[in-house]
Amino acid sequence: MVTQKNAAGRFSSAAAGLLCATAMLTVAARRHRLEAERLQIRRLELEELTSQRQARTHQQRMHWELLSRAIDDPYLATVIDTYDKSIPAEKRRQFFYANAWYTHLLHLHWAGDLDLKEWYSQLREFFQSPVFREYWEASRHMRAALNQSSDEARLGRIADGLVEELDEAATDEWWVVGTLPDDTTE
Repeated sequence: MVTQKNAAGRFSSAAAGLLCATAMLTVAARRHRLEAERLQIRRLELEELTSQRQARTHQQRMHWELLSRAIDDPYLATVIDTYDKSIPAEKRRQFFYANAWYTHLLHLHWAGDLDLKEWYSQLREFFQSPVFREYWEASRHMRAALNQSSDEARLGRIADGLVEELDEAATDEWWVVGTLPDDTTE
């Protein structure tokens, strides 16, 4: 009888150990699957981000290509020219070029090559050009037509604020004028 009890106890201990080991293996396998799923999700997110960046790069190239044609050929420029017709044709060509630069800055920001402060600083410099300032004012109606909750509209409002601050500044040291609004988060 004692032998049977010892055998049963050993069998019971072995079964409990086997059960515990199986449970631990199951938990480890589940953790491994979860980690593999997390890595797969991250890989897909990175692929999506890469795809979006490639699409934006392509869009920027196309924008430049189309604007270049409009700048080079006044006949083609009439297709997209929504500026006041009292503005001379040469000035409107300059506005197309200024638009190309502004769009370039937007794309640099969206691509992560310029953070918001760097974008703001670059724009501050562009606003030192009277032609760029004229372009900005002449294109106000275009910005007003944007979806006001879009990132582009938000950045346009920030730029409008910068223009106001530059106009009101009591200093010739333009490079220190302007403060990013507090509600801009990156």
